[in-house]
Amino acid sequence: GEVCNMINKKYNEFLPSMQSAEDLVSQVDGLSSNIDLLKAGIENEVQRDLNVAVAEFTELKQQLERDTLVLSILKKLQEFDTAIKEYNTALLEKKYVAAAQQLEKARSSLNMLESRKGFELKILKALGTELTVQTQNMLYHLGEEWQKLAVWKLPPSKESSSLESAVHSELHLRTVPSKEEEIAGPPVASVLQAFAVLGELHTKLKIFGQLLLKYVLKPLISYPSLQPFTEEQSDVFILRFKSEEPNLDHFSPMEVFDKIKLIFEVLHKYLLNVPLEQPAEDKKECRPTLAELLGDMIWEELSDCLIQNCLVNSIPTNSSKLEQYIEVIKSTEEFEKALKNMQFLKGDTTDLLKYARNVNSHFANKKCQDVIVAARNLMTSEIHNTVKITPDSCVTLPRLPDPGAGDHLKMQKTSKLLPNDMVNLENETKLSQYTFSLPTCRISSSVEKLMELAYQTLLEATASTDQCCIQLFYSVRNIFQLFYDVVPTYHKENLQKLPQLAAIHHNNCMYIAHHLLTLGHQFRYRLTNILCDGAATFVDLVPGFRRLGMECFLAQMRVQKGEILERLSSARNFSNMDDEENYCAANRAIRQVLHQLKRLGKVWQDVLPVNIYCKAMGTLLNTALTEVVTRIAALEDISAEDADRLYSLCRTMVEEGPQVFTPLPEDDKNKKYQEEVPVYVQKWMTFKELMIILQANLQEIVDQWADGKGPLAAEFSAAEVKSLIRALFQNTERRAAALAKIK
Repeated sequence: GEVCNMINKKYNEFLPSMQSAEDLVSQVDGLSSNIDLLKAGIENEVQRDLNVAVAEFTELKQQLERDTLVLSILKKLQEFDTAIKEYNTALLEKKYVAAAQQLEKARSSLNMLESRKGFELKILKALGTELTVQTQNMLYHLGEEWQKLAVWKLPPSKESSSLESAVHSELHLRTVPSKEEEIAGPPVASVLQAFAVLGELHTKLKIFGQLLLKYVLKPLISYPSLQPFTEEQSDVFILRFKSEEPNLDHFSPMEVFDKIKLIFEVLHKYLLNVPLEQPAEDKKECRPTLAELLGDMIWEELSDCLIQNCLVNSIPTNSSKLEQYIEVIKSTEEFEKALKNMQFLKGDTTDLLKYARNVNSHFANKKCQDVIVAARNLMTSEIHNTVKITPDSCVTLPRLPDPGAGDHLKMQKTSKLLPNDMVNLENETKLSQYTFSLPTCRISSSVEKLMELAYQTLLEATASTDQCCIQLFYSVRNIFQLFYDVVPTYHKENLQKLPQLAAIHHNNCMYIAHHLLTLGHQFRYRLTNILCDGAATFVDLVPGFRRLGMECFLAQMRVQKGEILERLSSARNFSNMDDEENYCAANRAIRQVLHQLKRLGKVWQDVLPVNIYCKAMGTLLNTALTEVVTRIAALEDISAEDADRLYSLCRTMVEEGPQVFTPLPEDDKNKKYQEEVPVYVQKWMTFKELMIILQANLQEIVDQWADGKGPLAAEFSAAEVKSLIRALFQNTERRAAALAKIK
């Protein structure tokens, strides 16, 4: 009845002669016999007379092709129609898989029709629309069912992924009383298989997997205090979370694995233990299940999260704990096995297990990483927080096992404090007290800590597996190479600007060089066996560090020298001192230089080793004196008043110069160094001789020269003395006589 009308309505433009679906069937039969007759006709005609028959044959052949085409099209339309009818029936009875399969049948009929070239039917468009409408209808029904099967109760989105929001998340899974189950097959299976037939399963599961990762799996890995708990009611299974104080302060991978396993067991039992298609009679092999599909989608992200937030933190930081790590590896293996049994995982050793098994290498990497990070933090910390080092300062050197002790893992844990000057090379040999002594000075406390870190790490290396030992040894070498590269660049500006920092950096480098001389030696029994050709040494780094310290300090000296000369350049060449303005300028220049030196003497006080302090201050004072001598010796005319004023300027230098030497904080101890100024200031005597000349008469100058053997001759050349005489005295015969004696 009604269906026929629909068909008539749709088909009348195409085959007006059709009355009904029954007609259609009988016509199809009629056509079939027609075709048989045609076939027979062709064969007889052709055999009778080929030439005559060519034209007729062609016509008959085309007729046959047309009829065959029409027939196949009618058959497909009929199939499409039947499929849609059966789909409607199945959907009403909630036989979702059957309904979905009928829709797919209708779809393939339609695809066949559309692929016929030269046969465009207006009707196809209508059928396509019909199919789309029915598919959407079915997906809507399935979606409704799916939403009842797995219900998420999530907190409002603003508190996205925090412990807080995890506690408020729930997942409800519908369970079905067993009575119904026998009749219809579990609804879970039919809903999900129908999705699979329609090709929509992937999308649904992906969304589910993302929610599962965000609200369940990742929080369980990230927050050790989060505990899952379950509740089973008559027709629903509920998964909730509560936050409890964790019984451990750190992550235990075993606990995390147990929680994740529980979640997968629940999902497996209530939702995912479903084959993707209905069993086919002839195929007995395992079909992929939903669990496997979901596993494929989330495993990579889950295992990354487990490695980063759980295994990485469980890698021990000292070798003694490595033994216990076997448990973690075992529990990782069991975790994977359980997931495989539930079909979430397929294939062999995953990244997760590889990571756990590779613990020795991770241990070494983590240790080296920690060492380098700690070292870098020390290097970028302030240089000016200092500690005082004295020849008998103690650096905490670990006590080393005897070379013959055999088992290197049974380390004596006692540390013995050794004075700096008695570095313990073997446990028995003591070197003479001053072989390796460091002068008293100040170094950055960060550098002292850096040295302790190096010793600690080498000690750890001697107690580790070979591979780890090698890695740790090289990471200690890296510490020093890093220092060499990082510190001068990182602190560049301050090292240039602040003379005190330059001095501390100089000491730091010397201190490191000092320890590098013996560092490898103390650990050599353990290290040499592993590192080829006994490379367990740091001696090769020593010259570089000494150079680094020296260069920085010398650069600072150049800056200071530059400032001294700059200040003296404003002294108007020390000429015409009888002019008040000139005298003031010269006096100011001398005062500024002394002030600069006093300030330096203070900032280097107690920082530089005394001998270096005295050399440095002596060099700078010498720069000032040399410049003054050169300027005065070059003057062409010095009046009596000029000479007096120049003398008083020089006297200021000689009286106050030594006072800039204050290497020690206790004033009374500095006297000794102030009296030794001539030792450190090369031109000191030259300067004193110049002052004598400025005050002397001609005869006294000749006596000081004493035929080139007197004190004056020791400091000035004949030409310089003559030039000074010409400047100081007027041109008289007495002057000529004096000049004649200077040769």
